[in-house]
Amino acid sequence: MKCTKETTTNVEPLRQGDKLDQLCVNTIRMLAVDAVEKACSGHPGMPMEAADIGYVLWTRFLKHNPVNPRWPNRDRFVLSAGHGSMLLYSLLHLTGYDVSLEDIKEFRQWHSKTPGHPEYGVTPGVETTAGPLGQGFSNAAGMAMAHEYLAGYFNRPGYPIVDYFVYTLVSDGDMMEGISSETASLAGHLGLGRLIYVYLDNSITIEGHTNLTFSEDVAKRFESYGWHVTKVDGHDIPEIASALDRAKKETQRPSLIIARTHIGYGSPNKQDKASAHGEPLGAEEAQLVRGKLNWPDELFHVPEDALVHFRTALASGKEWEAEWLRLFESYAKEYPDLAREWKEFHDGNRPSGWQEALPRFESGHDPIATRSASGKVLEAVAPKMPALLGGSADLAPSTKTYVKGLGVIKADLCGRNIHFGIREHAMGGILNGMALSRALVPYGATFLVFSDYMRPSIRLAAMMKLQVIYVFTHDSVAVGEDGPTHQPIEHVAALRTIPNLVVLRPADANETVFAWKLALNRQEGPTALILTRQKLPVIDRTRFASPEGLRQGAYVLAEAPQGTPEVLIIATGSEIHVAMAAYEELVSEGIAVRVVSMPSWEVFEAQDAGYRHEVLPATITARVAIEAGVSTGWERYVGPQGKIVAIDHFGASAPGGLLLEKFGFTTEAVVSAVKEVLGKP
Repeated sequence: MKCTKETTTNVEPLRQGDKLDQLCVNTIRMLAVDAVEKACSGHPGMPMEAADIGYVLWTRFLKHNPVNPRWPNRDRFVLSAGHGSMLLYSLLHLTGYDVSLEDIKEFRQWHSKTPGHPEYGVTPGVETTAGPLGQGFSNAAGMAMAHEYLAGYFNRPGYPIVDYFVYTLVSDGDMMEGISSETASLAGHLGLGRLIYVYLDNSITIEGHTNLTFSEDVAKRFESYGWHVTKVDGHDIPEIASALDRAKKETQRPSLIIARTHIGYGSPNKQDKASAHGEPLGAEEAQLVRGKLNWPDELFHVPEDALVHFRTALASGKEWEAEWLRLFESYAKEYPDLAREWKEFHDGNRPSGWQEALPRFESGHDPIATRSASGKVLEAVAPKMPALLGGSADLAPSTKTYVKGLGVIKADLCGRNIHFGIREHAMGGILNGMALSRALVPYGATFLVFSDYMRPSIRLAAMMKLQVIYVFTHDSVAVGEDGPTHQPIEHVAALRTIPNLVVLRPADANETVFAWKLALNRQEGPTALILTRQKLPVIDRTRFASPEGLRQGAYVLAEAPQGTPEVLIIATGSEIHVAMAAYEELVSEGIAVRVVSMPSWEVFEAQDAGYRHEVLPATITARVAIEAGVSTGWERYVGPQGKIVAIDHFGASAPGGLLLEKFGFTTEAVVSAVKEVLGKP
């Protein structure tokens, strides 16, 4: 299929070098050109410019085993500039991963192993889902942080069980996104010496030359962050190799290699032009590239000499892993307890005793904020679960997420508290990178209103099915005097719209315990805990249902003493207590009311229809839902005859209790709403 064409202009002569090297590099280039052309969609320019770098890295530096892409001690390669996915797919195919030439031909097609941007879990050898620019940049830092912790925890003299590097290919777009600045600052501060980035400095973005918007000195910027910075010609193979070698030897600082490259390298009419970025070259231009590279007309041509050279990765990978397995076998004999823990970490098994350590709160307990109850859960569980680590965006005193006695990730070899700084964007991406170790359970905390800063990373965690735990506190207008900028209104509803994210808004301390229990056991996706700043009573479970009902997402907390209920009150979080106060008054008036605690829509919807109908009988159409946030979504539970007590406007600056009263979260308001849906005066 023909896509585009342009007139011929001159382009600088192609570099000369070792013939086999050039043959291999041009094989990468032309696989990308042909795949994009066949799909009539894609980004050929970046694979064409980065082919030299990809070739050197994958054949001379990357320690990996194509037959076992999840070998724990492999080097990681992150293509943060995920639009150039055909570079990665070409390298995966050529080095022997389970990515065939037919898969390459199916680039960007339905159910292929070669989607438009790299997707974790779809393509063997893809380390992370890299599409939104800056996310891979941040994920890679998380991978390096995982290395630091795991190496500190497991390595012993003579036994470098954890010993890998994280290589990342980034673009101008990555450099411009704010998440990258946050991440680079933290990575430099932590001295993540196993982190090596190659920046494709091609001076081109979609709109044209980077001088339209980007005039900073990137080298000075990263030097100021504390990085080791070098500059190379991105098409000079010896220079690239020398820079990578120096970066590996710099173990106290992360490294940035600024590679001056030409987007669309080898294209007579599109090299160094924005048009090479996001559209096929076109049949005529592709043919001109063939002539420039002295390449056969055969589409998807892979020269035998090049393939043989690339496929030496199979023998190398097999030997690297075998050597590591021999080392681990000796390690297991000398350190059997650590070897057992290694298996627990990587199999996702939890150590014994952690559930027994969970706190319990009696009904006589003083009122306690769910953020504080959450902190007590962490204090009890974290010492027994060494795979659990995390921190907050400079809010640990408020989110109660600093665990005393477990050290800090920079100051202590095995520190488990992370000071992310005021960097929610970076925190979200780094958590994903840590979770991608498939050995650690990371958590990150901030105020709920700032979850918006993390949303792209949360979305990707859900997409990749990563076990990440978010602790979002200060969950409503009850924040009070800080005013509407700090009072989340639409945020819980927004989080609920993300597929595969479980949102839990517990009603009291004991529901908080079970929320953490669910989050720690849930390994197929992220979980968000939505917690209060204000103190809440501990519900008397001798009178009302057990908090274990949280495991079903919603449960009957208080049943109508008269028998069959005539009205349902459904609530979450702190509003449960308003519902319970209304329940007492309504019951005293002879109204048969059931109170349903619904901490999680997602978990409830995953239950079978029988259970859901048991909790919310279809025959009971008189319903009232209560939540101190927007009403959006609650209509599915109250139906056309129900009523929602919510806040469909922003907050205000005043004491939290007063705001709740002014906005209608009172016993009187709920009682009135119930009587209204029942048609009673």
